[in-house]
Amino acid sequence: MTIYVVQPGDSVYSIAQGHRVPAERIIVQNGLSNPAKLTPGQALVIQYPKQLYTVQRGDTLGDIAVKFGTTVNTLWQNNPQLNGNDRIYPGQGLIISYVQDKIGKLAVNGYAYPNINRQVLRKTLPYLTYLSVFSYGFQPGGALLTQNDREIVATAREFGVQPLMVLTTINAQGQFSSEQAHRLLNDAAEQRSLTESLRRELLARGYSGLDVDFEYIPQGDAQAYSEFIAKLTSDLAPSGLTVMTALAPKTSADQQGLLYEAHDYSALGRASRDVLLMTYEWGYSRSQPMAVAPVDKVEQVLRFATSVIPPERIFMGVPNYGYDWTLPYIPGQSVARALSNVEAIDQAIQVGAQIQYDTTAQTPYYNYWKMNAEHEVWFEDARSIRAKLLLAKEYCLRGISVWNIMQYFPQLWMVLNALFEIEKV
Repeated sequence: MTIYVVQPGDSVYSIAQGHRVPAERIIVQNGLSNPAKLTPGQALVIQYPKQLYTVQRGDTLGDIAVKFGTTVNTLWQNNPQLNGNDRIYPGQGLIISYVQDKIGKLAVNGYAYPNINRQVLRKTLPYLTYLSVFSYGFQPGGALLTQNDREIVATAREFGVQPLMVLTTINAQGQFSSEQAHRLLNDAAEQRSLTESLRRELLARGYSGLDVDFEYIPQGDAQAYSEFIAKLTSDLAPSGLTVMTALAPKTSADQQGLLYEAHDYSALGRASRDVLLMTYEWGYSRSQPMAVAPVDKVEQVLRFATSVIPPERIFMGVPNYGYDWTLPYIPGQSVARALSNVEAIDQAIQVGAQIQYDTTAQTPYYNYWKMNAEHEVWFEDARSIRAKLLLAKEYCLRGISVWNIMQYFPQLWMVLNALFEIEKV
């Protein structure tokens, strides 16, 4: 795999010729909506097949997998144009394997809402170990607020992906509720009721376990939260259900702030099977313009996390989005627009912006003008994804957790597939 950065005067065809690969492969694999237009600074992933196969009449994906000693899932990973479907036709070219050797193995979790586009879901599932379905809430007394999630859970199972129910304290206004968390963590009867509701629904709906994402918990409830997670883990384990906990991105045990104080890394690491570090949102909708997940900031969190939690039980968060800020940034007033990574790249091309790369954050960005206002955009590309994945390798983590998979970003999955074997439970 090569990550090539577009230079002035480049075209897809000149790049393809220089790397001795078909231009069509670069176009399809990178999801280029208008291959006639590129912009300087744009990253393109170029892959080199080791073994190719031309589909013959009567072939099935299963037959081809057996013939080459591989799996249908691997064929889907190596051929994203199949969209996670088994429909093939005579004369179609398939990539069986690539030249590059993988550097390790990772478990991969992806967050999705139940209304995710089904084609995006099927195209993404071959790269996942777990699918966290966002999200379930609960009422006073412990009754669950359920979702229309049976189809997405069944589809995950079809691909050998373990579905996880995400439990949150999000209220009717769509915000994490400190009050709701405090009430539950200080009411043993409500906890018992909620645990029983969870067990019943997890089993009935085909979930493999629970992903607990409680945010903005009052500091005084830190111990109660760890004890709640420990009891959940213990109570659900006899039913074969796992418990993971999402953690705010802390760099020290005594980090101040409502988001951080009740997330006791050491205690929660012991209480749950695995933890999901939310290593993103340094740049967010109301922040000053900056990278969503600067690699230097992410590494600070990993240093602390791995000092108190075994790395083989840690998932590092990876963002699948960016933000577009209107300048000048005004604290307390400015609100950035969220956009997908594909949208960010397409926009750069449309406005004629040259993409820059911040070597400290290891993240791309660009500026442009619209309606007499300057804009600044930070997003992810193949280079920033590779930098984050190499961090996961360096710190010997169990895996990564993508927030979120609602928009398909080809380069994320290509780089992941090139570097790592993906764990299937």
